[in-house]
Amino acid sequence: MKTSPRFVRPMRAAGVALAAAAMLASGLTACSSDDSSSNSTGPTVELPDNPAKGSAIKIGFITPEGGAISLPEVRQAAEAATTYLNDNGDGIGGHKVDLVVCKEHEEAASATACANQMVEDKVTAVVSPFGSMGSLMIPIITGAGIPFIGQAPVSQPEMTSPNTYMLSGGVISVLGGQAEQAVKDGVKKFAIIVGDTGDAASQIGAMAKMQFAPRGIDVRVITIPASIADPTPNLTAALKDKPDAVTIMGDTRQCTTAIKALQTVAPDIKKYMISTCIDKPVTDAVGADAVAGSKAFTTVNLTDQTDESVKLYRSIMAKYAPEVDPNGIAYLGYQTLMSLAGVGGSLPQTDAPTSKDIITALTTAKNVPVPAAPGLTFTCNGKAAPMFPTVCNKELLVSTVSPDLQLVDTVIGNKG
Repeated sequence: MKTSPRFVRPMRAAGVALAAAAMLASGLTACSSDDSSSNSTGPTVELPDNPAKGSAIKIGFITPEGGAISLPEVRQAAEAATTYLNDNGDGIGGHKVDLVVCKEHEEAASATACANQMVEDKVTAVVSPFGSMGSLMIPIITGAGIPFIGQAPVSQPEMTSPNTYMLSGGVISVLGGQAEQAVKDGVKKFAIIVGDTGDAASQIGAMAKMQFAPRGIDVRVITIPASIADPTPNLTAALKDKPDAVTIMGDTRQCTTAIKALQTVAPDIKKYMISTCIDKPVTDAVGADAVAGSKAFTTVNLTDQTDESVKLYRSIMAKYAPEVDPNGIAYLGYQTLMSLAGVGGSLPQTDAPTSKDIITALTTAKNVPVPAAPGLTFTCNGKAAPMFPTVCNKELLVSTVSPDLQLVDTVIGNKG
C-alpha cells in the first residue's frame, strides 16, 4: 500500500510524543493509592494447572528498551504472560509460546533491524504494544506475510495497513469518548492542552473537530511550550473564553505542570484525564484533590477489585514478575500478548499454526474480552472504526476518579 508522505511526516514528527505520552485510550497507567513497590494491590486468584502441550508457536515481541525511551517492564510483563501461558494457561490455543524479543531504541536503525529480525527468525506473528516506529516496521513485517498486533495506532500504516491489528483506537477513541461525555455533561466549549512537540497540536486538533463539531461543541487546542516549567501565564491568557471542560494530552511532566496551573487559573473546570494525568507521579505532585472528581478515559482499570481478569493479571505479575509494579505501564506487554492468546481457540491443534492461521483467528474471532479491561472486547473484522480498518475496538472505559484515587462508576464509552 502506498502511504501518503504528507500524513506520515507530521505523525512521525510527533511520534514519540503521541506514542510515549498519548497512547491515549490504552491508559498508560492506572492510579493506585497502594505502595508502588508491592504487588499486593488487590484480590488475587490461584493460577490454574493447565500447561501447554502443543507444538511451539514463535511470537515476536518488539519493545522500546535500551534507548532514550526504555521500558523494560513492558517486556517483563510479556515474559510473565508467556510463562503463565506455557505453565498454567494452555498456551495459545494449546501451543507453547516461544517469545522472540527485540529491543528497539525509538529510532529508525534499531526499529528496522528488529523488523528484519522478525522476518529472518520466521516468527508467526509480531506483537509490539508500545512505540512510535510502527510506520517503519509494519511494511517489512506485514510484507513478509506476518501479522502485526499493536495497542493503539499512531501512524497511518498502523491505522490502515492490511494484516495489522490495533486493540484500541488510541487518540481516535479517546477524543470520541471525551466528546460523547461532553454531551452528557452539557459542555459547549472544550479545550485541549497539548505540548508544542512537532505537529501534535495540529493533528490532534483535526481529529478533535471530527468528533466534537458534529455534536455542536466548540473545541480548540491550546499549545503550551513543552519545556515550560509553569504554564500558568499561558493558560491564564488561553482560558479567557472560559471553556466548560479541558483535557491534557501530554506526558506526566506536562500533566503535572498543567494541572497545577489549572488549580490556579480555573480550579472548578471539568477535567477529562488521560491515564498519564492520573499516574502516581502526577497525583503525588499535584495532590489527590486536584484530580478527584475528574473523568478518566482508559482501556484498563487496574484498581478494579472484582473483575476476574484484573485479579488474574495481579496474580500472574505477583508470581512471575514480582519486581515489577503492576500499576504502571507494564500491563501493555501483558495485555497485548494475552489478547493474542484470547483468539487462539480456533487455531489448528496439531501442526504448528502459520501466520495465515493467526490472521484467520484474529479476523474471525468476535467480542474477545480485553484482559484487565472490565467490559471491553475486541473484534478485528475492520468494522469497529471503518475509516481506520486496523482498529479492533474503539470503545473505552470512562470512570470517575475517587478521592482515594480509584477508578469508580466505570461505564463503557464510545459505543456508537
